[in-house]
Amino acid sequence: MARVKVKLFANFREAAGVKEIDMDADRVADVLDELVRKFPKLESMFYEGGKLREYVNIMVNGKNLRRNVDYGLREGDIVAIFPPVSGG
Repeated sequence: MARVKVKLFANFREAAGVKEIDMDADRVADVLDELVRKFPKLESMFYEGGKLREYVNIMVNGKNLRRNVDYGLREGDIVAIFPPVSGG
């Protein structure tokens, strides 16, 4: 397993009560599972009907994964998870 840093943004950060957390994970799916286990409020925000919601954005080291939860992680990767970005 790789030790990775996970950064949460906007309402995901608010629901978890933390902005970042270190964890061990092999794939992005492992990160999501661990986050839901530690912060149950995130489950309904991440998933609907057992599938990752369309609006959940995941980046690893700045690369947008487009919900590729099987993406393999390496030691020191930074996983960023955030809702849609809007502004005006």
